[in-house]
Amino acid sequence: MSEVRDRWAALAERIDRGTPAGRDRAVDALRALAILGVVLGHWLVTALTTSDGALHGTSPLVRMPWLAPVSWVFQTLAVFFLVGGHVAARGYASARAHGVSYGAWAGRRLGRLFRPVAAVVAVWAVAAAGLLLGGAEWDTVRTLLTLVWSPLWFLLVFAALTAATPLVARLSPVWPLAVVAGVDVWRFGFGGPQWAGWVNVAAGWLVPYTLGAAWARGAFARRGPALLLLGGGAAATAALVLWGGYPASMVGVPGAAISNLNPPTLAAVAFGLAQCGLALLVREPLARVMRRPRTWAKVALLNLSAMTVFLWHQTSMMAVTALGLLVSTDLPGLHTVPGSGGWVVARLLWLPVFAGALAVCWAAFRVHERPRPRAVDRTAGAPGAGPEAGRPPGERRPAGSPAVSRA
Repeated sequence: MSEVRDRWAALAERIDRGTPAGRDRAVDALRALAILGVVLGHWLVTALTTSDGALHGTSPLVRMPWLAPVSWVFQTLAVFFLVGGHVAARGYASARAHGVSYGAWAGRRLGRLFRPVAAVVAVWAVAAAGLLLGGAEWDTVRTLLTLVWSPLWFLLVFAALTAATPLVARLSPVWPLAVVAGVDVWRFGFGGPQWAGWVNVAAGWLVPYTLGAAWARGAFARRGPALLLLGGGAAATAALVLWGGYPASMVGVPGAAISNLNPPTLAAVAFGLAQCGLALLVREPLARVMRRPRTWAKVALLNLSAMTVFLWHQTSMMAVTALGLLVSTDLPGLHTVPGSGGWVVARLLWLPVFAGALAVCWAAFRVHERPRPRAVDRTAGAPGAGPEAGRPPGERRPAGSPAVSRA
């Protein structure tokens, strides 16, 4: 055990030494927290039950609405879009300063997103075909594919906003926020068509994205604006839930009349504003914590494979569930109906098992997230430009240390 600790300490020191002095480690920490929030949130509020020989998806929030505060902690997509807007705005500005074309910059960033996606889509296309040929119920296959592929909408929106960075980087977040409010008033106040809500998929996530771009321009150098976001967003969310008829859960609940997330509502966007304000306020404490080599190494390594973790976390949960069926069809917290506090306790005990399965998926598929070799990188040294973002031009990474996370 001591040998493992010594090796980890040596690796952490190499990663720490290999990180450029000017890198904003708090940005990477916020991204890591956002990814972990999504993963843990899905593992806690998604359940698979068996009936009529098929697997069906459900949520503990259906029978235990008092668990809604769990969604307040783990629905962290707004923070991810905040960091994404910040990094993309800085990266594009630096790319332009280094003479890199928009096409080269966008192609590189979008390639990092979609190479891992291609792997998970291909694997699950083959798996779905094999399950159907093997006699699996269509309801089971549909449930599994929905759990795997439905989160990909987030990547499509994120990719679209990334590609549009030159157009939206200086857009005030007030404008997309006004669009979200107008769409909700139309839908819920005047009986407008429900399809209009899908306008908020772009407008809703554009709000934190443009906040991130404003952060890149120095808009949050003082604490006042972040405090205003936190206080105003929290107050608006409370008012909308208590008196506006919006659900308390910040994630979708099967069978609910209104979902705050699919598509995003004004309540979800207001909640995201509060999250962004809190994220901006904890930058300095996070930066201090990230000066510890072992802590920083964990964050850096997670960022190197952030998309792999996101794309395969549902697969890991389903793999454990399927293997559990070989033992019993009624394992508490795994196959049982989520309708009591006992289920919650049992599910918490399964989380380390899910994490172990995710580690196996990570080892198998993280290769698809590695950047392709390039002959020349004219954005070297650009904040958020690539795996070694922030490194001065011409400075090489110390031998033996992993590249720092791709922003």
